[in-house]
Amino acid sequence: MSLWAIIPVKPLRRGKSRLAGVLSEEERTLLNYSMLGHTLKTLTAVQEIDNILVISRDPAALALAREYGAKTLLEDGSPHLNTALRRATAVAQAYSAEGILILPADLPLLTADDVRNLIAKSDKPPLIVISPDRRGDGTNALLVMPAGALDYAFGPGSFRRHCDRAAKFGLRVVVNENPSIGLDLDLPEDLELLRKMETTPIDIRSEL
Repeated sequence: MSLWAIIPVKPLRRGKSRLAGVLSEEERTLLNYSMLGHTLKTLTAVQEIDNILVISRDPAALALAREYGAKTLLEDGSPHLNTALRRATAVAQAYSAEGILILPADLPLLTADDVRNLIAKSDKPPLIVISPDRRGDGTNALLVMPAGALDYAFGPGSFRRHCDRAAKFGLRVVVNENPSIGLDLDLPEDLELLRKMETTPIDIRSEL
């Protein structure tokens, strides 16, 4: 099986705008850069992933991706996230990708074992393996097999929408509950939770 990981990345200076009340623009940029590097480093350690594809309109994000050996795709204009992911999936399919793993770049606790355990649940396709955020609302990881079998529905409430769409199209749904994948940095309370942890893959206290 050829498995591709796709990471969509907002412009590093504009991402995490909901943290503007607690972090300056420079601090948010550094945080976004650090988390993208952490995600790339984590995925490169997972042998089950054949290729990593980063899609972004930020040249700095694409340059960092290439430092880790990832393929890159420049977004045109300001497309919707799901539109960008469909385009990235089409590119991966053109290179004979059989499975797609979509991960955001804001999972500071993500480890290679987390990714391996998720992939291990992808036997007996067609299926999706999906990890919700810690609130059970959004989608923090989505593996689709075969590639292109699911129309993406990222955004508020996406966890339930993805499950419903998968069932509608005859895809088995495997829910992968994982606290490390469940913590994404969207709100100040997420950042505060991370800061209170004794150890994290990203030392947020020294970064900021």
